[in-house]
Amino acid sequence: MPRVLIVDDAAFMRMSIRLTLEKNGFQVVGEAEDGREAVAKYQELRPDIVTMDITMPNMSGTDALRAIKAFDPKARIVMVSAMGQELMVKEAVLNGAANFIVKPFNEELLVKTVNKILSK
Repeated sequence: MPRVLIVDDAAFMRMSIRLTLEKNGFQVVGEAEDGREAVAKYQELRPDIVTMDITMPNMSGTDALRAIKAFDPKARIVMVSAMGQELMVKEAVLNGAANFIVKPFNEELLVKTVNKILSK
Protein backbone atom coordinates (compact mmCIF):
# COMPACT_ATOMS: atom_id res chain seq x y z
CA MET A 1 0.00 0.00 0.00
CA PRO A 2 1.65 3.29 -1.12
CA ARG A 3 2.36 5.73 1.71
CA VAL A 4 1.40 9.38 1.15
CA LEU A 5 2.17 12.70 2.84
CA ILE A 6 -0.43 15.40 2.15
CA VAL A 7 0.71 19.04 2.35
CA ASP A 8 -1.79 21.90 2.14
CA ASP A 9 -2.58 24.86 4.38
CA ALA A 10 -6.33 24.29 3.93
CA ALA A 11 -7.73 21.59 6.22
CA PHE A 12 -10.64 20.98 3.82
CA MET A 13 -8.25 20.29 0.92
CA ARG A 14 -6.14 17.90 3.04
CA MET A 15 -9.31 16.06 4.03
CA SER A 16 -10.53 15.88 0.40
CA ILE A 17 -7.20 14.48 -0.82
CA ARG A 18 -7.04 12.05 2.13
CA LEU A 19 -10.53 10.67 1.50
CA THR A 20 -9.89 10.28 -2.23
CA LEU A 21 -6.57 8.50 -1.75
CA GLU A 22 -7.67 6.27 1.13
CA LYS A 23 -10.72 4.98 -0.73
CA ASN A 24 -8.38 4.11 -3.62
CA GLY A 25 -5.95 2.00 -1.61
CA PHE A 26 -3.38 4.53 -0.39
CA GLN A 27 -2.19 4.92 3.19
CA VAL A 28 -1.96 8.54 4.31
CA VAL A 29 0.92 8.51 6.79
CA GLY A 30 0.90 12.22 7.57
CA GLU A 31 -0.34 15.71 6.85
CA ALA A 32 1.40 19.08 6.98
CA GLU A 33 0.01 22.63 6.96
CA ASP A 34 3.04 24.42 5.51
CA GLY A 35 6.36 23.82 3.79
CA ARG A 36 8.47 23.72 6.95
CA GLU A 37 6.26 21.07 8.49
CA ALA A 38 6.31 19.18 5.17
CA VAL A 39 10.11 18.96 5.13
CA ALA A 40 10.23 17.75 8.75
CA LYS A 41 7.47 15.19 8.20
CA TYR A 42 9.06 13.94 4.98
CA GLN A 43 12.35 13.33 6.80
CA GLU A 44 10.53 11.58 9.65
CA LEU A 45 8.00 9.50 7.69
CA ARG A 46 9.78 8.83 4.36
CA PRO A 47 6.51 8.53 2.34
CA ASP A 48 6.40 7.01 -1.14
CA ILE A 49 4.84 10.18 -2.55
CA VAL A 50 3.90 13.71 -1.47
CA THR A 51 1.02 15.90 -2.62
CA MET A 52 2.19 19.50 -2.18
CA ASP A 53 0.26 22.75 -2.33
CA ILE A 54 2.27 25.62 -3.82
CA THR A 55 1.04 28.69 -1.93
CA MET A 56 1.37 28.23 1.84
CA PRO A 57 2.49 30.32 4.83
CA ASN A 58 5.99 30.04 6.41
CA MET A 59 7.54 28.14 3.48
CA SER A 60 6.09 27.78 -0.01
CA GLY A 61 5.52 24.43 -1.64
CA THR A 62 8.26 25.20 -4.16
CA ASP A 63 10.78 25.91 -1.38
CA ALA A 64 9.68 22.75 0.46
CA LEU A 65 10.07 20.80 -2.79
CA ARG A 66 13.67 22.04 -3.12
CA ALA A 67 14.45 21.16 0.51
CA ILE A 68 12.97 17.68 0.23
CA LYS A 69 14.76 17.01 -3.07
CA ALA A 70 18.05 18.16 -1.48
CA PHE A 71 17.45 15.66 1.34
CA ASP A 72 16.21 12.88 -1.00
CA PRO A 73 16.81 13.37 -4.73
CA LYS A 74 14.49 10.42 -5.44
CA ALA A 75 11.52 11.99 -3.62
CA ARG A 76 8.31 11.85 -5.65
CA ILE A 77 6.25 15.01 -5.28
CA VAL A 78 3.11 16.04 -7.14
CA MET A 79 2.20 19.71 -6.91
CA VAL A 80 -1.45 20.60 -6.31
CA SER A 81 -2.17 24.18 -7.36
CA ALA A 82 -5.02 26.55 -8.03
CA MET A 83 -5.69 27.89 -11.50
CA GLY A 84 -3.60 30.92 -12.36
CA GLN A 85 -0.37 29.63 -10.79
CA GLU A 86 1.18 28.45 -14.05
CA LEU A 87 4.51 30.20 -13.44
CA MET A 88 4.84 28.63 -9.99
CA VAL A 89 3.91 25.21 -11.39
CA LYS A 90 6.54 25.59 -14.12
CA GLU A 91 9.14 26.55 -11.49
CA ALA A 92 8.17 23.53 -9.37
CA VAL A 93 8.51 21.14 -12.32
CA LEU A 94 11.92 22.64 -13.15
CA ASN A 95 12.91 21.99 -9.51
CA GLY A 96 11.97 18.33 -9.62
CA ALA A 97 8.21 18.01 -9.16
CA ALA A 98 7.03 14.80 -10.81
CA ASN A 99 3.72 16.29 -12.01
CA PHE A 100 0.97 18.70 -11.04
CA ILE A 101 -2.78 18.70 -10.49
CA VAL A 102 -5.03 21.76 -10.67
CA LYS A 103 -7.45 22.55 -7.83
CA PRO A 104 -10.28 21.88 -7.53
CA PHE A 105 -9.05 18.43 -8.50
CA ASN A 106 -10.85 15.63 -10.28
CA GLU A 107 -10.68 12.50 -8.06
CA GLU A 108 -9.99 10.14 -10.96
CA LEU A 109 -7.20 12.37 -12.27
CA LEU A 110 -5.60 12.62 -8.81
CA VAL A 111 -5.53 8.82 -8.41
CA LYS A 112 -4.33 8.25 -11.97
CA THR A 113 -1.54 10.85 -11.62
CA VAL A 114 -0.31 9.48 -8.27
CA ASN A 115 -0.34 5.90 -9.60
CA LYS A 116 1.55 6.96 -12.73
CA ILE A 117 4.28 8.65 -10.67
CA LEU A 118 4.59 5.64 -8.36
CA SER A 119 4.96 3.26 -11.31
CA LYS A 120 8.06 5.08 -12.63
